[in-house]
Amino acid sequence: MSESISTFQKSGQRLIWRWKEQILWLEAWGRDSIRVRATALQEMPLRDWSLLPTKKISARLVIEAGIATLVNGQLTATVDAKSGRVRFYKRGQTEPVVEEIFARTNYPASRTFKSVGGDLFRCEAAFTAYDDERIYGLGQRRHGLLDQKGCVLELTHRNSQISIPFLVSSRGYGLLWHNPGLGRVELGRTQTRWVADATRLIDYVVTTGDGYAGIMERYADLTGHAPVLPEWAAGFWQCKLRYKTQDELLAVAREHKKRGLPMSVIVIDYFNWSKMGDWKFDPTCWPDPKAMVRELESLGIKVMVSVWPTVNPDSENFAELERRNLLVRTERGLNSFIKFTDSNANHTVISGLLDSTHPEAREFLWDKVRKNYFKHGIKVWWLDAIEPEMVTYDHDNVRYHLGNGLEVGCMYPMFQQQALHDGMKAAGEKEIVSLGRAGFAGSQRYGAAIWSGDIHSTWEDLRQQVRAGLNIGLSGIPWWTTDIGGFFGGEVATPYFRELIVRWFQYGVFCPLFRLHGWRNSSLAHPETSDPTRGGPNEVWTFGERAYGIIRELLFLRERLRPYIMQQMKLAASKGAPPMRPLFFDFPDDPKAAAVDDQFMFGPDLLVAPVLKAGATKRKVYLPTGAQWTDAWTGKKYSGGQAIEAIAPLEKIPLYLKNGRKLPIRG
Repeated sequence: MSESISTFQKSGQRLIWRWKEQILWLEAWGRDSIRVRATALQEMPLRDWSLLPTKKISARLVIEAGIATLVNGQLTATVDAKSGRVRFYKRGQTEPVVEEIFARTNYPASRTFKSVGGDLFRCEAAFTAYDDERIYGLGQRRHGLLDQKGCVLELTHRNSQISIPFLVSSRGYGLLWHNPGLGRVELGRTQTRWVADATRLIDYVVTTGDGYAGIMERYADLTGHAPVLPEWAAGFWQCKLRYKTQDELLAVAREHKKRGLPMSVIVIDYFNWSKMGDWKFDPTCWPDPKAMVRELESLGIKVMVSVWPTVNPDSENFAELERRNLLVRTERGLNSFIKFTDSNANHTVISGLLDSTHPEAREFLWDKVRKNYFKHGIKVWWLDAIEPEMVTYDHDNVRYHLGNGLEVGCMYPMFQQQALHDGMKAAGEKEIVSLGRAGFAGSQRYGAAIWSGDIHSTWEDLRQQVRAGLNIGLSGIPWWTTDIGGFFGGEVATPYFRELIVRWFQYGVFCPLFRLHGWRNSSLAHPETSDPTRGGPNEVWTFGERAYGIIRELLFLRERLRPYIMQQMKLAASKGAPPMRPLFFDFPDDPKAAAVDDQFMFGPDLLVAPVLKAGATKRKVYLPTGAQWTDAWTGKKYSGGQAIEAIAPLEKIPLYLKNGRKLPIRG
């Protein structure tokens, strides 16, 4: 291939390379970050899905014979004139930290475009694989792994699976696959390959920084920093499936306070409405929500209410939404996305789906929420089923305002979060928190917390949560939680569940958000579960006296730690550092720390080693090198760089303080 066929051009600080039908752009995009875009269309599509507008960067672009070099702070990218291959180098290093692959003889070897109709292509971008590389982030998964090297991951959302296409590498870089469409990433031995099923362009950003903390700060700069978590949100959240009436909810809150227990938030779950898509209380169950909120506020408790994107055809809003084309459509066939039950229905309801990718739909949703919930004083939102949940995940048959589901589907949950965030902000609110079952790169900037979905009440699921929570923190989401005790299958009266709920509570104290939820006794044919929209008891005093005594102390432990937690939340907002992170985040020079995936740091000073096996009363704990460690319960001191056997009766979770840090663990 001659120089006359492929040439470089310079447009400001943007490097442009062309070969046949392919156009490649490289440009500085934020500190120590470089954005790469390539297309087979005649013009480059300009779509900034998750990325914030870049500020002016003093980058250096040099074009020489056969090669072009773009330098942006600590990161340098080179492009080979002949092949179009892109390599990335960190300052002071001669070997690339990451590079596009060069494993085929046809050009460009690393990027492919195959038309799937119209302006859409099936695209691949492939990178060299390294045997010793460890890969983290990429959202929240159910595979139970921390290091995801060797995995093939689908890029789509499902209940309990969240696709955030940002990875953090042990080689010292982060890579955002800036594509909201469906596809997969293959983290193989021979290559790392990103695949988009339908897109107009390949678009990715490589970033670097000083250690893992520097990478996370740069990523937050690129996609948005989370706000500081409101102080009230750092406390205990009470929830179950479900409190059906106002009286039932108030009775639980009153009993909680009567027992002298702390509670910050109580949750009104789904079917609080007359019909899905009304987005207002059923007055037969919630006759005076303003008085309810007023009483709960006097007890120091915020109310969170469930808001779904589902719209029942019998809803008072369905006809208008359909007329204004504000519902998600199908490309072919009937618009039947959701088959579920509903309030006041004794049959399956086939419902529509709000098209929150449409700005008018977002305004419509907030208008209803404002008139029917916000006006009563409710200001915290549970955005459930926003993957969105569908009967069949045929994304190619989904038509959003923004485009075909294959091209844009992963953005949907973030638009739900934006709708409530922007509405609250316009109403003058500054403390904005939503809890969603999905999210995307950038969701954090909308005050969006995420929980791990409808998981099961098993030890296996508890073990999965530890790794899932660490990876979503390394995906840029600092506010995260689980259903303490799991969602499905917890039988409250069994010794199995009572041990599990205690150990899960011990873990939950050290999650960014501390929240109890679950569909208790869902597997039992008891009268209390004959209604499929309700469950058994899920209050802390309903798990037996021994469990209650332990959990009670954990509630107060969380209260004592709230000042420390808020320090970490401020760091998360300013620096993008996840409050809960793997050991290697703080101890990158300790190779043994990288091998530990069942412990974590909660902030820089507290090592947490949850008990994750039934019947265990001790566990192995690794204390990283480079620090001195103090057993938070006994005061015994240990040198770092060793594994110890921690005694862990049911009443205790192993906790270790770094370098003499004083925290009120023992009260």
